[in-house]
Amino acid sequence: MSNRVKNSLYSIVLVAAVAIVWWWRNRGEEGPIRIEGATMGTTYNITYFDNQGRDFKPAVDSLLAVVNQAINTYDIESEISRFNQAERGLRLSLPYLLPPLRKAQEIALATQGAFDPTVMPLVNHWGFGYQKATRPDSSKLDSIRAFVGFEKIQFSPDSLWKSDPRVQLDFGGIGQGYGADVVTAFLRQKGIANMLVEIGGEGMAVGINLSSGKPWEIGILDPNSTRDSLFFKAYVALENQSFTTSGNYFNYRVVDGKKYSHTIHPQTGFPVEHSLLSASVFAQDATTADGWATALMVMGTEKAIAKVKATPSLEAFLIYSDSTGRLRTFATEKISSRLKINP
Repeated sequence: MSNRVKNSLYSIVLVAAVAIVWWWRNRGEEGPIRIEGATMGTTYNITYFDNQGRDFKPAVDSLLAVVNQAINTYDIESEISRFNQAERGLRLSLPYLLPPLRKAQEIALATQGAFDPTVMPLVNHWGFGYQKATRPDSSKLDSIRAFVGFEKIQFSPDSLWKSDPRVQLDFGGIGQGYGADVVTAFLRQKGIANMLVEIGGEGMAVGINLSSGKPWEIGILDPNSTRDSLFFKAYVALENQSFTTSGNYFNYRVVDGKKYSHTIHPQTGFPVEHSLLSASVFAQDATTADGWATALMVMGTEKAIAKVKATPSLEAFLIYSDSTGRLRTFATEKISSRLKINP
């Protein structure tokens, strides 16, 4: 064989090898797949990379429909609704109610009750639940608070029961994060290693954004945003970490000219009134982040800052107002290096 032929063959093999290596390294970089839909009274948005180009929207919609059948209080046939309507308890048939309940118990204990899913009767009383809004009546609050408290429910691997028939559960402060975790676990089982899963602002950033080769970037709304004018106070770069933001941006009621936050303090029975405007939490899973963000919004600025400083497993970014009404921020050490805060 002549050197010319050998060189030609060598060139062909080299080009083929380079092409194979390029394809292997960049399979899935052809472009992200995006799916979206409605669930849990809000929307979901998922971006993922898959070298097989699979469309997971039908499977995700089906999965979230079953999750809703377990934890959605707006579905009167859901397991949580049937528990709320029951005199004593309920035998569970779906696997999606106990995991967030266990996590809720963990966070309730860690926050001394600042997070408490039995707050549902108070949420309804103030017009933020599934019942028709009524005029708040402070004379009724003490009687309602008598059957609010996590110690009033118990559960086993297949059952859930309560000590008072008036006890009700609300997963509004943890459910969307849990839904994001369920979807993330499903996609991981399908071999997806790089994705951004978001449900109503709560979610998981897994791997990296292959389009940019960088971590996923999440925007954190400025509390001065309106429904018609949304803008961000900060951006955070995340990789293999959950994210959630709780705040009183748009969900409030006005009664006799006074604005009431949708965040209800389980122990006072009243909507919170303090300087903390937004709590973003970053943790290993979105259920944890969601529940803790709710708890921090109940605590208020000073207690929330002290709590996250004392809880190494959490990272947080808080936005609050000072005595002059000016926006201020606080960030834990690790997350601050990944934040870009707008002035």
